Amino acid sequence: MSDAAATSDAPKTPLLIGLSARIYHPTTPVPSLGGVFTRTLHYLEQSVAHWVMSRDVLGVMIPAVESDSLVRRSDMSLHRYAEMLDGLVLQGGTDISPETYGESPMKPAWGGDRVRDLYEMELLDAFISAGKPVLGICRGCQLINVAFGGSLYQDIPSQLPGALRHHDENTYERQFHRMSIVRGTKLAQLYPDRSSAAINSIHHQSVKTLGHDLEVEALAIPDGVVEAIRWKGPSYVFGMQWHPEFMALNRTHADELDGTPILDDFLAAARARKAR
Repeated sequence: MSDAAATSDAPKTPLLIGLSARIYHPTTPVPSLGGVFTRTLHYLEQSVAHWVMSRDVLGVMIPAVESDSLVRRSDMSLHRYAEMLDGLVLQGGTDISPETYGESPMKPAWGGDRVRDLYEMELLDAFISAGKPVLGICRGCQLINVAFGGSLYQDIPSQLPGALRHHDENTYERQFHRMSIVRGTKLAQLYPDRSSAAINSIHHQSVKTLGHDLEVEALAIPDGVVEAIRWKGPSYVFGMQWHPEFMALNRTHADELDGTPILDDFLAAARARKAR
């Protein structure tokens, strides 16, 4: 067998995609669950990990390092993860802290997770510096906007009277509304036969002031809440407010948006960067 044939027949190395950790902080007093729930936990939501791994990908959760950790910040740099991994997914979760974009929480319940904000912003910076693609889901979309100097509505119902219901605890991922895809954008190129679609909605915060060098690629119908943003810089950074991983598990709406083109586009960018 020739060297060329042997090379073509060799199995392809799967991509290594990092996923930012959700963080569980034990409250005081400690919940009655006790046990491990008395400790700080870093975890992945299963469906987002499986959604990313559905395309010949190995998913790697990236733990945060806090001030009271056994590992010290001086011992480890998140930039090493960006060097070793092929891309980053910022998963959903708790609110962005208003302090992260220069505001005070309007209510204590909206105080968010400042520790996670700083950790994910450092991760985002590391992957951008390495030229590796980044995909943000829900909170991840908001984090991208804030990291680029933007701000958020702390609570859509309070600050945008008359807006759609973007979050319903009872229906959760089955809460749907329509969005329009902005013409001429990369998202529009991924869906050439669609100008609008139904998406799920599990958020009460949203983009207020758009971050520097970001462009809007989708808007909720009819309230105009920002649903997708993309960086205009030299590497791939895209954020969407909906959860494609939940829709991939169970299609419940006749006109819902298939997230496969978005995932494939993100992974294609990762493979292209890896090839370089």
